[in-house]
Amino acid sequence: MPSPDSARPAPDSDDPAPHAADAASAVPEVSEVSEAARPDPVTPDAASAEEPPKSPTRRRTIAGVLGLLILVVAATAWVGIRGLQARDALEAAVPLASTIQDEILAGDGEQAAQTAADLAEFAAIARSHTSDPIWRGYEFLPFLGPNLTAVRELATVVDDVAQNAVTPLAGLAGTLDLNAFKPVDGSIALQPLLDAQSSVDQANTALARAVEDVTAIDTDNVLAVVRDAVTRLQSVTEQTASSLDAMDRAVTLLPAMLGGAAPRDYILLFQNLAELRATGGIPGALALVHTDQGSVELTQQATAEDFDPFAAPVLPLGDDTTLIYGDITGEYIQNVTLTPDFAQTGALAREMWRLQFGLEANGVLSIDPVALSYLLDATGPITLATGDELNADNAVSLLLHDVYARYDDLKQQDIFFAAAAGAVFDAVKSGRADPTKLISALARAGAEHRVLVWNADETEQAVLADTTLAGDRPFSDDSTNRFGLYINDLSGAKMDFYLDVETAIGQQTCRTDRRPQYTLEVTVTNTAPADAATSLPVYVTGRGISGVPLGNIKTMVSAYGVPTMYNLGVTRDGVDAEHVPATDASYPVTSLVFELAPGESTVLHFDWLGTGPFTGDLALRSTPLITLYETEKLDLSC
Repeated sequence: MPSPDSARPAPDSDDPAPHAADAASAVPEVSEVSEAARPDPVTPDAASAEEPPKSPTRRRTIAGVLGLLILVVAATAWVGIRGLQARDALEAAVPLASTIQDEILAGDGEQAAQTAADLAEFAAIARSHTSDPIWRGYEFLPFLGPNLTAVRELATVVDDVAQNAVTPLAGLAGTLDLNAFKPVDGSIALQPLLDAQSSVDQANTALARAVEDVTAIDTDNVLAVVRDAVTRLQSVTEQTASSLDAMDRAVTLLPAMLGGAAPRDYILLFQNLAELRATGGIPGALALVHTDQGSVELTQQATAEDFDPFAAPVLPLGDDTTLIYGDITGEYIQNVTLTPDFAQTGALAREMWRLQFGLEANGVLSIDPVALSYLLDATGPITLATGDELNADNAVSLLLHDVYARYDDLKQQDIFFAAAAGAVFDAVKSGRADPTKLISALARAGAEHRVLVWNADETEQAVLADTTLAGDRPFSDDSTNRFGLYINDLSGAKMDFYLDVETAIGQQTCRTDRRPQYTLEVTVTNTAPADAATSLPVYVTGRGISGVPLGNIKTMVSAYGVPTMYNLGVTRDGVDAEHVPATDASYPVTSLVFELAPGESTVLHFDWLGTGPFTGDLALRSTPLITLYETEKLDLSC
């Protein structure tokens, strides 16, 4: 790692003023020019052959122009040299950002603090070298000016981040060890979380400000190299700000959720992806998590079989939910995840638990087997009571496929699933998980919407607003239109282990009023073997109890547009398809039901009409399937 002194430009180039002074001293004073310009005495005849002597006024004009030229050259040299020094400082600072991150994650707080100091020094050099009056004056020049302005603003953002985000975080890393956040004997120390709140909040505020500032830099009339630098900084600050925002919310919320002020109880849903629901799968297994002063315990476990169907929804559903997903959303514990609104799921599950067991929980958490596999990468393999080894590589297959071949009884399957989830939970809370890998596992699971949180306390839930943990419908803004795709199984089986879904999204503008049309392409395939009806366990194929032929997969797909858009419907394999148009909390929704035999595939196109021209990004939030594919860009033409 270069030190600030070694990477900094040579001292004699740190201040270009001496160069300008040297250049000025090499030019004679005006009086000297006047003396030098006087001709030697000559005879009249000789004088008649020479040009007439220059007038004093002309000589003063030449000297003034020459002096002005010298000032311009000196100022230009000043700006040029200062620009080179700023560039060198920024280039030295850039790699230090990733170095600090590695050092913090490695738990090397002392080295992280030193690297942060180096970064702050380089950033300060870059800012000071691009903010003096001469530099600012040159910003008014055509062509050159916009580039100088962009570089100054770029350096200002880097300096702000270094001083107000990196430095406090590195200082925090210097006093804390990641192991301080590691559970010990089933308890998490709350004081390190409380101690981190101030520094994390300061850094989070600075990063949020940096995102706004770098986005505001005008790059319309700058060189490509400057534009690229701004784009890179914008990408880094946005990604870092997102992670830091999540950390800020975590250190704010976790002490309360861990029972810091009073004991808490949370219902934990284990969503089974072999039978899909909008936010994951059916909650076949459940548990009650009790927290008190940082201690965490599983105090009760249950399965879906412990809940009898309710005669009517346990809470009002609203017309939108009833129309799209039906009253069963609020009548069966297995169906509370039919809706993509996890806040509604949480409220329904909490009320069902209260009616069944008499305890009103403080909130609801959710996790799926893929997230469990990520956690197993942090804990290492676990031996279950059955003798099975559960590890990161076999967890998904064992929990969503193999268990059905082993056990014919539904309750036995749910018990095995709950026991496996409980074993992972015990391994994490015992402290055997590597803290760095554990944080990475939780972050990955959260980003994929495999971990969801709902707090009954509205103030606490507001802390999670607009995060992946909240499980909201997709939220769009000025820069991105976000669509939703939610899948619910109608087979009454566990065939979704074989469901493959690929997506692409795009837009085209063909109308004279410039209103764009958006298209979401969804390709769904049943990858089960051709002999699935006889080769797969009967519980996987569903025994035909819902009227679906063995081996087939019956699915309802619900596609959500942006609230301001007009629903244009859906085609299936190029033909207009029968569907249910609806509105869910102002979102235009199209729901389509179809059935696929083993090996069959179908292509759906959902279309919406926008209200006006849009040049931002398009994104998709979807049900977290076992295998997630990146949403591709869909090329469309008029």
